[in-house]
Amino acid sequence: MGEHTFSIVDVFAERKYAGNQLAVFEDAQDLSDSEMQRFAKEMNYSETTFILSGERGDGGYDVRIFTPEEEIPFAGHPTLGTAFVIQHEIMKKPVEQIILNLQVGQIPVTFDYRGGEPDMLRMKQKEPVFGEVFDRRDVVDILGLREDDIDDRFPVQTVSTGLPFMIVPMKNLASVKKSCIVQDKYFELIRDSEAKDILIFCPETYSRDNDLNVRVFAGYHGVPEDPATGSANGCLAGYLVKHRYLGEDRIDLRVEQGYEMGRPSLLFLNAEEKKSGIEVFVGGRVFMVARGKFV
Repeated sequence: MGEHTFSIVDVFAERKYAGNQLAVFEDAQDLSDSEMQRFAKEMNYSETTFILSGERGDGGYDVRIFTPEEEIPFAGHPTLGTAFVIQHEIMKKPVEQIILNLQVGQIPVTFDYRGGEPDMLRMKQKEPVFGEVFDRRDVVDILGLREDDIDDRFPVQTVSTGLPFMIVPMKNLASVKKSCIVQDKYFELIRDSEAKDILIFCPETYSRDNDLNVRVFAGYHGVPEDPATGSANGCLAGYLVKHRYLGEDRIDLRVEQGYEMGRPSLLFLNAEEKKSGIEVFVGGRVFMVARGKFV
């Protein structure tokens, strides 16, 4: 099997070691599915990605994404982190855009630079698909809350831009902070639901510079709480526009996540409703943390 080069990157971080870390393997075309799954399990990040070749094919770079438990069709911070590694370690020159070929389809990632280094990466996600609406009484049971913690002006609803999430609007930061997953009730509710993971949010924030506070629980995928989740926030962006959460058909927001975990992360959401549907962009910064060899 030999040695396999990988990078550790920090995605959506306000500062190094604060966001969501990711392992990215290069030239992984000779790895079997079971080997990729084993590598992801041993790395034990929420996701690990595998670039199948340093050469572009079918208009982009073929990439696969694994959690420690399974392969998934799409995830946000692996998409940005992998595009960063391709630019930084494979192409080794400034680029305006890199396209990743994922199971969910082609996802373009654009680069903004400060000096010679990327300052901001943004991905255009698939158009949001809106699904099941949940009874608030069921949701408060799995989050250990009361009904009056949830903002009843807006629905609790499944949204997907490639990976479905249950979006739950909360009234304030106090309600977000005290939320927790009641395991037996959580698994009972999601058993027959498309959305296995939960995003809760509120308009009150820890930092005055930010617009929304978010927490994401992904126990079904082996991640009790995620510090920064691009796929979930893309779903949130679509939700905010569809339900006119801010009273308009477009948003441009700074979203904080991971503060309750001591890993403050920052995501930039842009979305707009057009005749063709809701267009969603999720952006953030990426830092190189380390390079290594896996045997």
